[in-house]
Amino acid sequence: MTLEFCDVGFAPNFIDYTVAWDQQRVIHAGVVDGTAPNTVMLLEHAAVYTAGKLTEDHERPFDGTPVINVDRGGKLTWHGPGQLVMYPIVRLADHHGIRAYVHALEDIIIEVLAHHGVDGVRVRGRAGIWLLADDKGPDRKIAAIGIRVHEGVTMHGIAINASNSLAPYQQIIACGINDAGTTSLQAETGENITPAGLLEQLKVATTRILTPLVTEFQPPLATTPGTAAADQPEGALL
Repeated sequence: MTLEFCDVGFAPNFIDYTVAWDQQRVIHAGVVDGTAPNTVMLLEHAAVYTAGKLTEDHERPFDGTPVINVDRGGKLTWHGPGQLVMYPIVRLADHHGIRAYVHALEDIIIEVLAHHGVDGVRVRGRAGIWLLADDKGPDRKIAAIGIRVHEGVTMHGIAINASNSLAPYQQIIACGINDAGTTSLQAETGENITPAGLLEQLKVATTRILTPLVTEFQPPLATTPGTAAADQPEGALL
């Protein structure tokens, strides 16, 4: 079983959020019906705020900046230049294994950060990956996770702050958390680490960590005349 990586666009060719979302939908439909392979989209967005299903009105931009409402989980976040976005559109071997899938995405992010000497961690009750308080500042978020799973196939995914400006986060309550900050690899290391510069590490980690959770399309078992669908083996209809 393999994953097909698709480098959609990176600086200076930033990808409009709605364009990428439409592309996700097309690929998702293909993975669902077996006409497209398990695909991982990689890109940098043009600057945009997006709101997941749990976003509350008071968390939206203070200056009235438009927000795109999205069918993923989670709350409000920002995407834009300098941030590496990955959208895995893959068929889960266990359609109910969403927790294991999210855990895998977290492991992928943590591994990529570790390559640059940054210790990302999970924080109970908070989505995404964090750096714990130290002499550089309080707890701060460095990567976001927001997913959707429909008909056993995933959409949306992760965003790693590489070299992006942190100013857009000052206009919102990012991810609904108002007692912590945000950061980037560049802010933490002092190095200009671009999204494109993280691609190889991300692909290696994703291939190793995500592949065991993914399966290929399996068509429904054919029935013989006079045989009811209810007589088919459990789990045959995906």
